[in-house]
Amino acid sequence: MSAIDDLTSELARLPGIGRKTALRLTYHLLKQPPEQSRRLAQALQTLSEKVRPCSRCFNLTEEDLCSICRDPRRDAALICVVEDAADIGAIERAGEFRGQYHVLGGRLSPLDGITPEDLTIRQLVQRVEQEEVREVILATNPSLEGEATALYVQRQLAPLQRTVTRIARGLPVGGDLEYADGVTIAQALSARRAM
Repeated sequence: MSAIDDLTSELARLPGIGRKTALRLTYHLLKQPPEQSRRLAQALQTLSEKVRPCSRCFNLTEEDLCSICRDPRRDAALICVVEDAADIGAIERAGEFRGQYHVLGGRLSPLDGITPEDLTIRQLVQRVEQEEVREVILATNPSLEGEATALYVQRQLAPLQRTVTRIARGLPVGGDLEYADGVTIAQALSARRAM
């Protein structure tokens, strides 16, 4: 295998990058000055060496605790459970949530061999037991696996007698009813609220 094939194969492993895009990226990098490729390689190496899961919430960080866990202005009694660290960015961009997070590291998927032991569910239960947590918000994706994960986590937390809520699901702002699927419309109707 050539160096071009090696890099193309590695880039094609990234989510959302197919073989053609990977090849296009490889040729783009070859057209750049060698220093740019070295900076990219150094950034990737630094990323893999320095970034690790937060010891408390499993968000990605270069420190022992992530910036959210260290922030005294965040409400430590309110934990939002997400599948991946990237989900935190989406919630933070909304600017409404001022609690803390817990990253599961994926979602239950028996067909893919992902079981509760592969996720940080046990650590979440321990955290809720040991800390003064009043509410856990389950913000897993509204997929079959995400729903199964939320239900499993809820059952694990039930003996602790804390409030466990699920993010609302339904129609997006600017969406048309005409194009929404039946499940989305049903979720929107069941999660309705008074005006």
